[in-house]
Amino acid sequence: MPTVAVQSVLARTQAALERGRGAEAAQLLGPMIRPGSLVREDEFAVRAALAESWLLQDDLAQAAATLGRQPDTLREPISDAQLSTLWRLHGRITYARGEQSRAIALHTRALKHAELAHDSRAIGLAHYELALCYKQVGDSGIVREHLTEAASALHAAGDRRHLALVHSLSAILLAQAGRGEEATAALRQGERLAMAIQADDVLAGIVHNQANVALMRHQHEQALALAERSVALHETLASGHGLAVALATLGQIFVQLGDLERAEQILTRTLEVRSPVQFHETTGAVFDTLAQIHLMRGSYERAGEYLRHASEAYGAYGTQTMRWYEWSLKVLGVKLAIRSGEFDQALAMADELAKTPGVPPAEAIQADLAACEALVAANRIDGAQRRIESCEGRLDPRTAPANWGEFLRIRGAVHERCGRHSDAYHDFAQSVNVFELLGERYQAALSQLALGRLAAVTSTRTSAERHLDQAAAVFRTLGAQRDLAEVDQARAHLEVIVLGEATTSPADADDAVIRRLIDASVLSDLLARETATALVEVTEADAAVVFVVPSVGDVRVVAIAGCDAGVARALARAAAQGNSAYGEGLLLTETLGRDHDGPRFCTVVAARRLTDAATRRFRMFTAVSRQGFELCGARERRGQAVEPSGARSLEPLLPGFVCASAAMNRVADQIQRLQGHNLTVLITGESGTGKDLVARAIHVGSPRSAAMFLPYNCTTTQRDLADSQLFGHRRGSFTGAITDQQGLIRTAAGGTLFLDEIGDLPLDIQPKLLRFLEQSEVMPVGETRPQAVDVRVLAATNADLEQRVAEGRFREDLYYRLCVIRIHVPPLRERREEIPHLSTFFLREACERLGKPDVRLSSVTLDLFDRYWWPGNVRQLRNEVQRAVAMSQPGGTIEPDQLSADLTALPAPASVGAGATASRATAGRNLATAVEDVEREVIGTALRRSSGNISETARVLGLTRRGLYLKMRRLGLDSVAADT
Repeated sequence: MPTVAVQSVLARTQAALERGRGAEAAQLLGPMIRPGSLVREDEFAVRAALAESWLLQDDLAQAAATLGRQPDTLREPISDAQLSTLWRLHGRITYARGEQSRAIALHTRALKHAELAHDSRAIGLAHYELALCYKQVGDSGIVREHLTEAASALHAAGDRRHLALVHSLSAILLAQAGRGEEATAALRQGERLAMAIQADDVLAGIVHNQANVALMRHQHEQALALAERSVALHETLASGHGLAVALATLGQIFVQLGDLERAEQILTRTLEVRSPVQFHETTGAVFDTLAQIHLMRGSYERAGEYLRHASEAYGAYGTQTMRWYEWSLKVLGVKLAIRSGEFDQALAMADELAKTPGVPPAEAIQADLAACEALVAANRIDGAQRRIESCEGRLDPRTAPANWGEFLRIRGAVHERCGRHSDAYHDFAQSVNVFELLGERYQAALSQLALGRLAAVTSTRTSAERHLDQAAAVFRTLGAQRDLAEVDQARAHLEVIVLGEATTSPADADDAVIRRLIDASVLSDLLARETATALVEVTEADAAVVFVVPSVGDVRVVAIAGCDAGVARALARAAAQGNSAYGEGLLLTETLGRDHDGPRFCTVVAARRLTDAATRRFRMFTAVSRQGFELCGARERRGQAVEPSGARSLEPLLPGFVCASAAMNRVADQIQRLQGHNLTVLITGESGTGKDLVARAIHVGSPRSAAMFLPYNCTTTQRDLADSQLFGHRRGSFTGAITDQQGLIRTAAGGTLFLDEIGDLPLDIQPKLLRFLEQSEVMPVGETRPQAVDVRVLAATNADLEQRVAEGRFREDLYYRLCVIRIHVPPLRERREEIPHLSTFFLREACERLGKPDVRLSSVTLDLFDRYWWPGNVRQLRNEVQRAVAMSQPGGTIEPDQLSADLTALPAPASVGAGATASRATAGRNLATAVEDVEREVIGTALRRSSGNISETARVLGLTRRGLYLKMRRLGLDSVAADT
């Protein structure tokens, strides 16, 4: 088959693969795989695309058979671009089989060849696959690094499918780090990209991850809707592996919602899903969840059986199974031992887990809490008290609220055994509110049961009956028979209480209520619930409502106690209107500070007027809550102000703003730190480095992004007109001033004025600019009064301003006023890693604008780009690519002879191994041979010292990874790296 026809089929195949349609791609390519029908180069391309299609269908056997042997066993020469694709596909198959360490090695080889080929898309894909592997291993720091590299390369290549996958994987890391808002934003971006190319398989995975993030944030109803949508998408795609994962998540959500019967049905269906991919990890997670279900129901033998099945499934996945699953199983095993009455065994298991090297803090806390629970159950209260005190300082309720709720319940049990009933009551009550806030019905019912038992012990019959009834209703729905039996035992204790006996509730201890409110101030939603609950308990009110009055729209109810949602909304509206009565009841309202969208209030309603003592207590507790809300707000603001290192968004600051080097990453970090500020910024750098793009990125990330960005080049105007152009003039102020002129500064009011080439600003204009920068006011020509203007100024120069200050050509005071923040944009020769990505981006841009599709840059041309010193920087590279595309035919390849004379004046790159061969053949030892010998020795020594780590060797030698690879190939050191 002619190469042109093959390229046509491959183009249609790539379109199908981009949309995730593996079966369609396989149908297109299948007839082409016939012995002798293709030249070898075309055969490699067809086999690679066909293997991709089989992988999309989860058919590892077909994919492996299509690929055949690994590239290092092939004798014929293969281009670096094809080698990268072949190694990556072999790595994907190895990854799917659970051999993560070997997959990492294969993808590393793919990355090496991609960099040698200067192929941005191949570089991005290799980094993405490495991120997947390292996520499985559990190294989130390395995952983030690879995702950042992948995003830069894929943005340049315009690969929206894999960009969506990068955002999806990044979102999971963000959610696991407790950064839910950022995770949700990343998933929305991924969803937009997937929908733009109609990649339903990617969209299904992203929706599944959205469900997981909502579940992590305890937004169970939203998580349920998203999980059901993900299942529906996977069913349409007939994806066995994806469907199993989506069903497993859906089952976990139903467990959280308390519908155990529905959860068990879904999880059983998950185990019946068939796919060519053996998804042992998902199977283990399903058995893990089934064990949780039977633990709740009190079927301890079946729970233990499912735990064994989970352990076997994870073991079948291999040694690279994420350690998180192992720790999760061990925590569940400890809880099963406690429920089975094997307290010593539970304590030993918990101690072993807590002392395991590398165990995450959350799992270590869970192990310690389980140990405390075992000690309380064994009535070893002194040990339990010491252990629970050691947990308190390590718990962060904001990042692990479920652990905090369990901690409160266990601490309450310790207080109860020690006779501190008031403290126990408030710990149990706050534990109920925590779990209800999280939507965890079973855990909330356990805390209600603890409250009911405590009330029974303290002879508070009415309160005991209320709490036990609430717990029993949940246990009955869940089928938790053993917990129901414990409710019945507590009810039996109530029968011995003499009817009408007057007892005092522990809730009357004001100091315990204050401590409870202070503890709740870690989370604003929890504090709102605690405030409403506590006020009903201590003021004899019938109901309490915490609400916010936004500037636009209806009141927003935040927390309720003692009434339903409809009554709460009516009470909030009445209080917001200043009413002191509601029906036959009386309202008492106090402010609780401000929320993000308006003032926050609390109101209580009582059938009769509150006593003076009750009113004083109401005001005292609302004052404590108000301070607690202020503390919550301060924590949130501090969290927003401090951006974690290495957490820069994967989205480019602007289209074409490529950040694939350490130097440009520093520039991007500086720009992001400026977000939210209006400081003056001086941008320096050689001509053509992209100072204008940096200025636009600063503007887009500022609060003024919706207003005007107005650039002004200080070299384009005559000296006598610069004053008028910048500051404006009145009509008649000079000859030719026939109308009023605002000037550029007033025209940009509310926005950003970019003064390019500020070093060329006339010296006599500089004092007026200085005054404007210091006073934010201008004096137009012909005016007698200054006028205030709100404009942010960004300035740029390629000149040495310090030298001009020394020469008296630039005012020193203006220089220091401009240099509040200084950003230096490095020249292109200092960030050569970006040349392939910039070339790819400019090539796509030129092809689209000039209407010349499928124009490519040859590998020789890209090698030439990589070696050239680029005196005109990025602007020169862009112009070079655009000119070459304009002179090329659609579907053509840009070769060095189509470039300008400046580039082709360089010596052409030697072919692989030619340099080494020529040097050996040269008689004697000339200068070139000596230099090669020195290079070979230095690089070989550095490789051995770094144990073959290419990145570390490049860093030590001051080279880029690509530059090091090229030198190693030229010097014949590839085998040294492989041996190392």
